[in-house]
Amino acid sequence: MNSVTVLALIEQMAARLEAAGLTFSDGFGQGTTNAFDEAAWLVLWKLGLPLDDLDSVENQPVAPADIAQVAMLLEARISTRKPAAYLTHEAWLMGVPFYVDERVIIPRSLIAELLADASIDPWLGEHTRRVLDLCTGNGSLAVLAAMTYPDVTVDAADISTDALAVARINIDRHQLADRITLIASDGLSACRGGYDLILCNPPYVNATSMAALPAEFRAEPDLALAGGADGMDFIRSLFLNAAAQMNENAVLVLEIGNERENFERAFPQLEPLWFETSAGADQVMLITREQLV
Repeated sequence: MNSVTVLALIEQMAARLEAAGLTFSDGFGQGTTNAFDEAAWLVLWKLGLPLDDLDSVENQPVAPADIAQVAMLLEARISTRKPAAYLTHEAWLMGVPFYVDERVIIPRSLIAELLADASIDPWLGEHTRRVLDLCTGNGSLAVLAAMTYPDVTVDAADISTDALAVARINIDRHQLADRITLIASDGLSACRGGYDLILCNPPYVNATSMAALPAEFRAEPDLALAGGADGMDFIRSLFLNAAAQMNENAVLVLEIGNERENFERAFPQLEPLWFETSAGADQVMLITREQLV
């Protein structure tokens, strides 16, 4: 009897996902954009194979018992409509693995790209010592910032103590506890100030979009997504209070997803610098302290 290869198993599982009509994200949502990639992630993870090197294992045979285990995982994905990362408890951002569970949204911030490609660096310098990752979630941006800039210390703040518990796992996993401080804070209220760089991927989804989210996104905490009627509730408060927390040459890097129209309606006087990202040039901006004063 011909044994089933890894690639053949992935193709079978992808067909099951497609037949079930699952929703895939728009490229930077919850990890994958199509049934094949989703099936590959789940199959390789379940088999304990490298997630980034299918070519080297695609012809490897899979034992019947392992096929059954894979099938159970795929059935869980289909029946629960939970994102794959909640089933595997792992998500990757810029090649770095992070622990995730239902207490946090799945890390996907485009700010990670800007850290990796040095887009923010022209606004930084010798003066850049203290960084705040506001709305840190599972701590991924705080970890990536600490990795990118070895001379900085990072405060990672979130209103959710559940999220901070997950962030603690990731900070310890990447051995950064001596440089990243976790802070339970409603917005900036409990933050310590004196920041040279603030990174913020806040809740910004407007109410109409929230109501239309597919099941996979509704599995994530509302607290981390919902930004009020126009998506700008958190950002209004942030802009009122940020300057007081920022040093003289500090900058704020803010992600707003697909809400640029609502942003410009809410803050017509602001002229931020927009960064080019894999999702376009209207999702992440930079604002100086001077603009916020």
